[in-house]
Amino acid sequence: MAVALSFFIGHWYLSLFSQTFFLHRYSAHKMFHMSKFWEKFFHLFTYITQGSSYLTPRAYAILHRMHHAYSDTEKDPHSPHHTKNIFTMMWKTKEIYNGLLSYKFKIEKRFEKDLPEWLSLDRIGESWVSRVLWGLAYVLFYVIGYLYFDVHWGFFFLLPIHFLMGPIHGAIVNWSGHKYGYQNFDNKDESKNSLLFDFLMMGELFQNNHHKHPMSINFAKRWFEIDPTFPMIKLLTWLRIIKPKAKSLE
Repeated sequence: MAVALSFFIGHWYLSLFSQTFFLHRYSAHKMFHMSKFWEKFFHLFTYITQGSSYLTPRAYAILHRMHHAYSDTEKDPHSPHHTKNIFTMMWKTKEIYNGLLSYKFKIEKRFEKDLPEWLSLDRIGESWVSRVLWGLAYVLFYVIGYLYFDVHWGFFFLLPIHFLMGPIHGAIVNWSGHKYGYQNFDNKDESKNSLLFDFLMMGELFQNNHHKHPMSINFAKRWFEIDPTFPMIKLLTWLRIIKPKAKSLE
């Protein structure tokens, strides 16, 4: 039981760290510098931790830059205020994402600047072979646990979350972060801070703060707010793995 729960929680937070640290704060916003070696390391780390739901950094970054530029307007690729429900929002995002992967979706040049790319890895990560093999690995883990380690059959219901981990994280942030919570700043959009202690999404649900200060590494802005990713970034800075840009520390 404990092993299965640890596996799910580990997958949730490792995948989420890849999304908030590498895809969001680095790929989309370039809040800090890192060497090409570490860029490749975290690119690969993102593929491994997201597995079957791998999101290509280039496409993710462009989507997110569009989201900031068009926040909560009809041109926003994932605003909950221009779709009927969370599923239609996710589908709209998926269609634009696929268009970016195929280079068929027309975008403004400003969204394409300085994007991390690893074409061979991205082709593997986006292939159905890779997605199916990762999915089978998750299934096999629970099957072995059920047969030999007394893992309850109920854990099999977690498999759809494993399969779609990356998009699920994105859906929670984009839906909740623009519908529910409080606002510290008037950003002329519907961005909200959904949680006071955002351990569930590692700081990503401080959307109102983030839209006000899009280059700030620390998404928490008031004394009672905690961004769990920020101390991890400070550690990586201390280890000289990354170097924050001056304006990201404001």
